[in-house]
Amino acid sequence: MPRRSYDQYCALARALDTVGDRWTLLIVRELLGGARRYTDLHADLPGVSTDMLASRLKDMEREGLVSRRRLAPPGAAFVYDLTARGRALLPALTALADWGAPALDEKRPTDAVRAHWFALPLVTRLGRHFAEGVDVVGVALDEGEFHVVLGTDDEDGPRYADGPAERPDIRLRMDTATCADIARDRLTLEQGIASGRIEATELGAGDGARRRSTATA
Repeated sequence: MPRRSYDQYCALARALDTVGDRWTLLIVRELLGGARRYTDLHADLPGVSTDMLASRLKDMEREGLVSRRRLAPPGAAFVYDLTARGRALLPALTALADWGAPALDEKRPTDAVRAHWFALPLVTRLGRHFAEGVDVVGVALDEGEFHVVLGTDDEDGPRYADGPAERPDIRLRMDTATCADIARDRLTLEQGIASGRIEATELGAGDGARRRSTATA
């Protein structure tokens, strides 16, 4: 069944024809963190039905946003990847996350949360704080870890991935409330580190880790 179109000769309308359906941009958010199996996507998209997720993924394949491939043995499972066209949505999702961040005033009892959902608003803020000399930043919350790649020599530009980095230049540990305050621009990274709300550990070769600050209880 063909998807509905706005039938408007407008760049925004054309974009919404492709990514304006419910769940599509949240699937992009998940895949910006790396290739995912269908079961992983379903687990990190609470509320989406299996039929809806399968339908959206087929639509996104048809539109050239995602590709599907089989892992080499012994995995042999299928995973979904963003194409270059799909990855190009990162600035748009970052802008939307910045626009929506003020609504993170209070976590509702029904709200699900995953650590890597905070990566979008943190990408630009980490880039501003660590202007040079830091390429990979690990971020640890109570709900899990993700990492942000800031290195300008990376052909894909700044990006993030779920889970801990193999060799981060610095690791930040904070609680979810602190992360939300940074996303809402109520707290800068500098203020968070100085106040002890963020524990920052520099990871250098040879001399071991050097802790910039100690998080408060």
